[in-house]
Amino acid sequence: MNTTPTPAPAQEIFAGLMSGTSLDAADAAIVSFDTTGRPQLLGSASIPYPQTLRDELLALHVPGFDELHRAAQLANLLADLYAEALLQACVAAAITPADVVAAGVHGQTLRHRPESGYTLQLNQPARIAEQSGITIVADFRSRDIAAGGQGAPLVPAFHASLFSSALPRAVLNIGGIANLTLLNNSDDVTGFDTGPGNMLLDHWAQQHLHLPFDRDGAWAASGKVDSGLLNALLSEPYFSLPAPKSTGRDLFNPTWLQLRLREHASLPPADVQATLLALTANSIGNALQQAQPETHEVIVCGGGAYNAELLRLLRVTLPHVRWQTSDAQGVAPEWIEAMAFAWLAQQCLQGLPGNLPSVTGAQGSRILGAIYQK
Repeated sequence: MNTTPTPAPAQEIFAGLMSGTSLDAADAAIVSFDTTGRPQLLGSASIPYPQTLRDELLALHVPGFDELHRAAQLANLLADLYAEALLQACVAAAITPADVVAAGVHGQTLRHRPESGYTLQLNQPARIAEQSGITIVADFRSRDIAAGGQGAPLVPAFHASLFSSALPRAVLNIGGIANLTLLNNSDDVTGFDTGPGNMLLDHWAQQHLHLPFDRDGAWAASGKVDSGLLNALLSEPYFSLPAPKSTGRDLFNPTWLQLRLREHASLPPADVQATLLALTANSIGNALQQAQPETHEVIVCGGGAYNAELLRLLRVTLPHVRWQTSDAQGVAPEWIEAMAFAWLAQQCLQGLPGNLPSVTGAQGSRILGAIYQK
């Protein structure tokens, strides 16, 4: 009888760092991948953006004076914060930076205009590598755009590897922008941005409650949905565009909202919040019904997974669908995007594609990212 113990599968450790359109924090995750590619979250850290940094990022979203100098200075500040988040995540995972093969660092999107052939993420990967002692992989979106794609969303490829299903299933990531990944028993994975997720809700809560967000959607639940405003919001042409498509703060921003509020200026702020929540729920529900009406289950991740009122409204919108957060699959909702960029870093270093042409519209599969050695 062979009593030699079976060796544990070899594991590689990668890190991922994401700061999304909500402009609230830098989230870093330490992830191990076994030989089957299955990820395990080992540790994490989140560093909130100081208000002054957030204000400057918001200002740079609008063309203004001395943009290049301000952007370069801000990229350095972000790099310092990103490096610190990676180091804190290493401590949380009880590892050293030398244990990390590489970190995928997305950067902070300032412009995303694939129709013009470019995307711009504020990032300073060389500085992050220098300060963290970790090899950095960055600039994930540019190659997909160069190949004729949208450069976004990128997380559906990771969703497909993590949540594959024999039955029609969707993965809904609700960050500042919401995006869907549509899975079935074939290899034909599709996905796209549905429209606003938390971004407009957070903006309205910050403006009227002076809080970073509407916890559990409680303020929205106290208001009444205004059908006139909701119809005006849903008339945005983006919602009718076919996939592949992507969007962001370039379109759905406070100016976009204010223009549509002009004819509804007398609405109580709570009613506006309720209507914005309905916008997020309706745009997601409509997109899912059009793209994959046979969906039997939706796994919800991202910060919006903790908005109880939003989940209630989604269940009302599509009652035949089973809605559950990614917690039920053993993965914390708030860390999936950061984990996805750890996966993208691994794909890059292994010379494997990171995009899905069926999602982004690129001419083919491409290896994504540029490598900055430690």
